[in-house]
This record gives sequence, structure tokens and C-alpha cells, in this order.
Amino acid sequence: MNLDPALVRRRLDDALDGVAVTFRGMTARAQEVQCECHWGSAEELALLKVPDVELELDLLRRTWDAPDWDDHGAVLRRILPQFSRALVGGLVEPLFDMGTVGLSFARGHWQQWPAQQNAAVRAFLHAWLAHSLAEADPVVPAYEVFAMCAEASGTLDPWLTAWEAQDHPVAGRHLAQAVSQWGSDLLRDELPWVAWYWDDEEARCTELAAWLASHAPPRLRALDVPEELLHQVRLMGLTGDARWDDPHWPDGLY
Repeated sequence: MNLDPALVRRRLDDALDGVAVTFRGMTARAQEVQCECHWGSAEELALLKVPDVELELDLLRRTWDAPDWDDHGAVLRRILPQFSRALVGGLVEPLFDMGTVGLSFARGHWQQWPAQQNAAVRAFLHAWLAHSLAEADPVVPAYEVFAMCAEASGTLDPWLTAWEAQDHPVAGRHLAQAVSQWGSDLLRDELPWVAWYWDDEEARCTELAAWLASHAPPRLRALDVPEELLHQVRLMGLTGDARWDDPHWPDGLY
């Protein structure tokens, strides 16, 4: 696959512009309330009911992170033009990992929004992941963007497909980084990011581990990664005693 960084960047810029145009003029509901003790002041809340006013980054964080809006979807639509650009710029620092950012999208039920709004969010997520996989040193690591997209959409399939389609050395190095970051959790049959909304977390973990076990080895070998990383991926394809009794099972991992 021929990689054209300029085209990938243009796709992301177009997606960000699409979000800005689609959600321009949006506001939180007039009757939306929030706790002054734990969230912020009445003056800050009032800003969410005025369209297109830029928020301080701390207020933006408190807004997307709050779990108790009456209409989370309306609040999310209000901040999306700024929020999406802050995400791409690496200005969003969640308490745990980018999975919690995806959770904010999931709380907004964006997939049930009108078609134009739904399409704008979907285009942004796909463009951001593609850009992260194409950049040698992205502002936000590709494995974090992947986790955010998975949590936002409640599925792994489209993001695994997108990663598989990026068959070039840069995406391969991001795959190696993901294996290194995710390996210990996946070998314990746990998802390697915060996942609050999924009732079938075990099945998703199995799906991700199986994809890595089948897809990653040839790409990792082409990069001449440490043998330990290849064994980690191989172990993901095993289950039960075959995994735990393997001579390459990592010491101290329970």
C-alpha cells in the first residue's frame, strides 16, 4: 500500500472541518443543570448554553468527563468542534486512558443522532485513526486512538479492519507498540483500557487477542522486533493451560 501522508492529513483536516460545520451553533439544553460543588460555577454552565464560545481547557475537560448531564448528547454536540481539535492536538489528558474519552462519546449516543451529525463523527474517528497510523510519531499514540474509537462506537470490527488495511511499516511499528502496551492485560484476559459500557468485555478481549495473534506476527517479523514480543503475540492465540504452561509465559504475570 502506498502511503501519502499529505492525503491522510487532508482527510483529517476535512473531517475536522466537517465537525466544525455540522455542530456550529449547537448549545446545551437551556434547562441543563450541574453541581457547582463538584463540576463548576453557574457562569461556566452558562457558557455551554451559548454557541461557539471557546472553553478553557480545564472547563472542556470537566464538561466531556462529567457522567451526569441530563442530556449528554446535547452537551457533547456543543463542544465537539473544539473537542475534536483538542483531541487531535493532544490537549486532552484523561485521568485513566483514551478509553474514557470514548466513553464520553458513547454516553452521547452519537450513533443515534441525525444522519449528517452521525456521519461527521464517524468520519472524524476514522480519519483520526488513519492519521495516527500513518504518522511516525503521532501526538496521541495509535493504540490510544484505537481504544477511544472502540469505546466510542462499542465495537472493535471497523477499527481492526482499518488497521489491517494500513499495511505499511509505520502502521506496523504502531502495531508493535500496541502489543507491547496491551500484552500483559490481554494475556490476563482483560481489555487494556477502561471499558465501562461493554457487557461482553470478555468476548471483546478474546476478539482483540485473536486478531493480534493472527495478524501481527508477519508484520512484526518484518520489523525485526525482539523475540519476546513475538512470543507475547503467539501466547495470545493460546488458551488455558497451553498458555500458562508455555515456557515463554512472562514471569510474575498472573
